[in-house]
Amino acid sequence: MSIDRPVPVPKTAVPVGISDPVEQARAELKAALAAIEVKANLPRRASDAVDRGIHEVREFRRQNPGAAAAAVAGVAAAVGFAVWGIVRAYTR
Repeated sequence: MSIDRPVPVPKTAVPVGISDPVEQARAELKAALAAIEVKANLPRRASDAVDRGIHEVREFRRQNPGAAAAAVAGVAAAVGFAVWGIVRAYTR
């Protein structure tokens, strides 16, 4: 038994089945403006990239806790050595 439900259309797509040319043009313009907004919204794209990165790091930490701890220790050591080098160069 299949239930005919409307398929959700992304806001950057034009729905199928529009017969009126004016409505078709409006739908195309709306989809084009939505696509431009998606591409041009740099803060949102950056936020989405950060969210994806956080998700990937959490997944890595969940799957490999030892490797994640070693990576944190390595980054902390690298930052410590960099600060030490800068301070040492400044004081000479």
